[in-house]
Amino acid sequence: MKLFHAPGACSDGIVLLLDIIGVPYEIHELDVRKGDQRQPDYLAINPKGKVPALLRDDGRLLTEFPAIAFWLARKYPEAELLPTDADDEARALELLDFIVSSLHMRGTALVMRPSAFATSAEAQEEVKATGRQMVEKGLAQLERELGDRPFLMGERFTLPDAAAYYLLGWQPRFQVPLGNRLEAYYARLSRLSPA
Repeated sequence: MKLFHAPGACSDGIVLLLDIIGVPYEIHELDVRKGDQRQPDYLAINPKGKVPALLRDDGRLLTEFPAIAFWLARKYPEAELLPTDADDEARALELLDFIVSSLHMRGTALVMRPSAFATSAEAQEEVKATGRQMVEKGLAQLERELGDRPFLMGERFTLPDAAAYYLLGWQPRFQVPLGNRLEAYYARLSRLSPA
């Protein structure tokens, strides 16, 4: 397998999943600040022009964090990245979607890339403020979901933890304080990463 990855992007969570699973894989790094994701050679592989993208051993490409994470969990069930109970699996997927769709796409994206949503400096500041409010609300919800457990689904690391890992790693960029529980949780997640 080959992972198209930009260090510091959400693909950090896929790297963590692959390392936890323990299967061999290759990384092809893209420098998104330089626009590597928009170069013709990468667009020929992934017309969406973003990361993560996982080129499977069968030659098929998977894109989008939740789809790649879900495929890895199903392909390597021995890693126990998803609960086997239908209700708990749905809950894990719900948390995964909340982190990726709400916190990342509707929160941190507004704070960290306001120019993608508004052109004037004044409007960009409004976009940032809206994003920051969404992040604050979402982090409070995530902290409630975590409670006193070591991981979001309890005692075991699962897919939503991989999404939380990359998102909480962005805290210096979105500059919304993490509560004590999320700080300790992120420290636990960071210890799982060999990087």
